[in-house]
Amino acid sequence: MTAHAPRVAYSQLAPQAFKGLYQASGALRKDRLGARLVELVFLRVSQINGCAYCMDMHWRDLVKLDADPRHLNAVAGWREAPFFSERERAALRWAELVTDIPHKDASDQEFALLKAVFSDEEIADLAFAIAIINAWNLISVSMRNPLPEQA
Repeated sequence: MTAHAPRVAYSQLAPQAFKGLYQASGALRKDRLGARLVELVFLRVSQINGCAYCMDMHWRDLVKLDADPRHLNAVAGWREAPFFSERERAALRWAELVTDIPHKDASDQEFALLKAVFSDEEIADLAFAIAIINAWNLISVSMRNPLPEQA
């Protein structure tokens, strides 16, 4: 297996944009949604987008939050796994729909299911969390941000 090398040093070549996205990441209100829920969304979206670097990072962040590794191994199969709360299931479903907007409809019916368990403020936070992790995933995958051999 050949390790990927980064295509370009995007963080150095576009430092203002990199810093802006990094600052946007830091501005997320994880306290309102809960760090575990945000990190689960980050992990799931990263799985969908095939971003190994981000999957590794957010899996490790969840382990630091004392998440059970068995639960984390089931994130991709959250519909069938008993480990996730109603709020986590709603957030994961919404994250999947939004991440695949070209092929799926984030319909009013789907939004109503989300609104049943989240406040408007939480939905706004979730929207930014989904958008930000998608941005990081797309940059990381397209620029071949290498996954370190060691954590």
